Amino acid sequence: MGRLELVVLSLACCWAVASSAKLGAVYTEGGFVEGVNKKLGLLGDSVDIFKGIPFAAPTKALENPQRHPGWQGTLKAKSFKKRCLQATITQDNTYGDEDCLYLNIWVPQGRKQVSRDLPVMIWIYGGAFLMGAGHGANFGNNYLYDGQEIATRGNVIVVTFNYRVGPLGFLSTGDANLPGNYGLRDQHMAIAWVKRNIVAFGGDPNNITIFGESAGAASVSLQTLSPYNKGLIRRAISQSGVALSPWVIQKNPLFWAKRVAEKVGCPVDDTARMAKCLKVTDPRALTLAYKMPLAGMEYPMLHYLGFVPVIDGDFIPDDPVNLYANAADIDYIAGTNNMDGHIFATIDMPAIKKDNKEVTDEDFYKLVSGLTITKGLRGAKSAFDVYTASWAQNPTQETKKKTVVDFETDILFLVPTEIALAQHRANAKSAKTYTYLFAHPSRMPVYPKWVGADHADDIQYVFGKPFATPLGYRPQDRTVSKAMIAYWTNFARTGDPNMGHSAVPTHWEPYTTENGNYLEITKKINGSSMKQQLRTHYLRYWTLTYQALPTVTGDGATPEPPMGDSEAAPVPPTGDSEAAPVPPTGDSEADPVPPTDDSEGAQMPTVIGF
Repeated sequence: MGRLELVVLSLACCWAVASSAKLGAVYTEGGFVEGVNKKLGLLGDSVDIFKGIPFAAPTKALENPQRHPGWQGTLKAKSFKKRCLQATITQDNTYGDEDCLYLNIWVPQGRKQVSRDLPVMIWIYGGAFLMGAGHGANFGNNYLYDGQEIATRGNVIVVTFNYRVGPLGFLSTGDANLPGNYGLRDQHMAIAWVKRNIVAFGGDPNNITIFGESAGAASVSLQTLSPYNKGLIRRAISQSGVALSPWVIQKNPLFWAKRVAEKVGCPVDDTARMAKCLKVTDPRALTLAYKMPLAGMEYPMLHYLGFVPVIDGDFIPDDPVNLYANAADIDYIAGTNNMDGHIFATIDMPAIKKDNKEVTDEDFYKLVSGLTITKGLRGAKSAFDVYTASWAQNPTQETKKKTVVDFETDILFLVPTEIALAQHRANAKSAKTYTYLFAHPSRMPVYPKWVGADHADDIQYVFGKPFATPLGYRPQDRTVSKAMIAYWTNFARTGDPNMGHSAVPTHWEPYTTENGNYLEITKKINGSSMKQQLRTHYLRYWTLTYQALPTVTGDGATPEPPMGDSEAAPVPPTGDSEAAPVPPTGDSEADPVPPTDDSEGAQMPTVIGF
């Protein structure tokens, strides 16, 4: 036998041994499921992938999810299922299916034996509580939320799933007839299914981390606060959204329920009759009865999205600010992108994205007044003065446009995230708290050079796209992705982003209300990336000065609905929310100080993530 033949034979023998570790058919509470085993190289590492496992029975419109009855034989879990029914981007048709509550699992495998006791990371997608799917957008047969890179690089199990969105997921009459939060209950069902079944896939049911972005990040936050998840969740990561964000809780769900009912011909004078009618209405008609205007809006876009979570007295039993004791033992990371507000600023003020268009002082003042309605003229003038104080006599257009973006970033993301961190820290028992600022600039070629990290820019790095599709990325992008996967998966494993399976570029210090520590994530993460007291001046303003302004009551607190389509009318605010603690502002006080009234004012429903 020649030398070449011996080498080939040796490799073949090694390959046979190395490729032996795989799960095969797995027994779950519903029956056997069989996925696929994907080889990752000559060394024998692989990943078991299961797509389309039902975690609940096919849904009934505007009803809570129920356990799946199970199946006979072995379920072939080899392809993604359809997303939950939702409107297309043009909002003139629907896609997806009512039968949509399925999940997907990625399990990394070594060469000799199947994995055991792996940490579990469950992803909750964003999309304004209006759109999205567990597999995400498809780019050249590489889905955005494909869990392979996280699973194999971090040696964790990754789970993604679908949940109901739009009217089918969040329509509520504000009473027991249609309590709402069906999408949140879908999420809970998926988490509970993983808790009961993941050991069969090699996961540790006592080490579950939930993570998500935008509406998914807010969902993560809400799930940690809900009493329904007691004992299910060990850790959580919120990327650009928290339960306290001004766009998360709908204060007047009946306003929006009536508009959908009117569109589909259901009665609106009695919620019991309305609910009975809506439940037998074609789900596609319900979905299309609501349209989100994205151009020509009289008010900021936040006033136009009506179908988001509600305080139902059960799943969300109280204002989220009062529920943080429920997360006292859950380790938590929450952070933002440094220009999270950019995409929303371009919708509210299209001149932001056009070099040949100017932003005027009047444009900015109108935007500010639209987001400070319940504080009236004093609130608008106060906020406008704070954000324009650094302008020169003739500020450049770049300065003005960046100010608009900073304003929306602060009010929609940064300030509520800092308040949530302070609340988590104030209530924590054994739990640890960390925060970050993602500042790796957007790769969108149509954006001006001054644009930083836009909303949802972080997702591609967390899911390892620079490695999965390397031709579309630079070496510096892979550096960012490697670091984020390491921090995220270490945190899932140990509760400390610095300790676990992967080396990290620098030590990430925990957050406290005294130090305000945060990690700035860029292409060069080193010792100087640890910083303190993010945007202290503006946090002081929103949590102290703005809070102290008197709240406007009566007609002045509610914008007049635009004429035309009924779905375009903004939601009238329904009063002050519960007081929230003030995040660290550079002083030495250890405990957050509760303000005396509502900090964010107008009802600001959810924003669009990807």
